[in-house]
Amino acid sequence: MASQGMISRNETFASLPLFTSYLLEEWISTDHLLIPHMAVNLIMFLAAITINVPFTLAGVCCICAFIVFIYQKVNKLNNDYSSASWDNARLTIAHGLIGLGRILHGYEILGTENIPQGPGLIVYYHGAIPIDYSFFFASRLVMGQRCYSVVDYFLFRTPGLKALLSIMNFTTGSREECLKILKDGHLLGISPGGVREALFSNNNYKLLWSNRTGFAQLAIDAKVAIIPMFTENVRDGYRALGNIWPLRWLYENTRLPLVPIYGFFPVKFRTHIGEPIAYDPNITSDELAKKTKIAIETLIRRHQKKPGHIIRGILDRFAKQ
Repeated sequence: MASQGMISRNETFASLPLFTSYLLEEWISTDHLLIPHMAVNLIMFLAAITINVPFTLAGVCCICAFIVFIYQKVNKLNNDYSSASWDNARLTIAHGLIGLGRILHGYEILGTENIPQGPGLIVYYHGAIPIDYSFFFASRLVMGQRCYSVVDYFLFRTPGLKALLSIMNFTTGSREECLKILKDGHLLGISPGGVREALFSNNNYKLLWSNRTGFAQLAIDAKVAIIPMFTENVRDGYRALGNIWPLRWLYENTRLPLVPIYGFFPVKFRTHIGEPIAYDPNITSDELAKKTKIAIETLIRRHQKKPGHIIRGILDRFAKQ
């Protein structure tokens, strides 16, 4: 009878990665726990989704990269990814991201009137996975406004992602390139906290910027406004196990982001756009960075209940703003 139960459960989870199903099978056994069979299956299903966040996201990236590959071959395009010839591919991926945002998190943006039609520096809080930012820049692209994005260099070293990132206007963020983007009249998104904030912040939504002021000096040099941005419940949709000290030590010494991330909890995502911080030729980069930090902390204080809570975030999808 025990072997028949195991075969039944394995068949139920045939679509899940084999190693995950096996480990969960060993961990949750009806021979030892008085849990109904259906409850065990439900727990295994939810836990498997949680554990496999990186694999699922990698799958989404592979699908997008495949779209890029097919589009390039069919239209016989070169590698000039900034050209208008790639616009249909960009829009296809953007519409896909917007649909994904609505399905997963009921995604919406509040305060779009604060986004300039011309250049501006979007400064945002970095969740464990910045999928909320992906939904944001996709929405701007569909609205006819390109939003360039600064990301960590290791993403460009990931096999198969370079073309996709280039087409969707991602950059590793050299000062000269960022300055050119802003002076050409485009939006540029950046998170001063970066990977460190993604992995080691928590559901209290603390900013981890250290003493970074380069983004502020960039805004001053380009003579553009800074637009603060924060996504409500972003830490409750996806969480990182950054409180495990060996992993923190490993990152600080190698810069390898090897911190486990779990999630795909269907919490409500609302991106809040704050009032622009106008260009001021008389302000220093330190002062502007501090002013920007206060602006984002104000958005967090106004719109985020702390500490964050997964169940509350899910219920928030049914509440009216």
